[in-house]
Amino acid sequence: MSLADAQWARIEPLLPDRTPKRGGRWRDHRQVIDAIAFKYRTGTPWMDLPEHFGVWQGAHNRLRKMGRRRNLREHG
Repeated sequence: MSLADAQWARIEPLLPDRTPKRGGRWRDHRQVIDAIAFKYRTGTPWMDLPEHFGVWQGAHNRLRKMGRRRNLREHG
């Protein structure tokens, strides 16, 4: 189950630009947020996330980075 469009509309403005300060472009924010929500909703281990969420490390690392920031817009 993915986020509804109305839910996404509230979250999207809080996220940083997808072009990071260094390296390549980040994966789609919505796909990552859906993966994180799925993981916590179902209790699935990170390594068992379904393939349509992309590589599990991407979602896991993004969540870790978000946790280190004071707000979602900070790059880190």
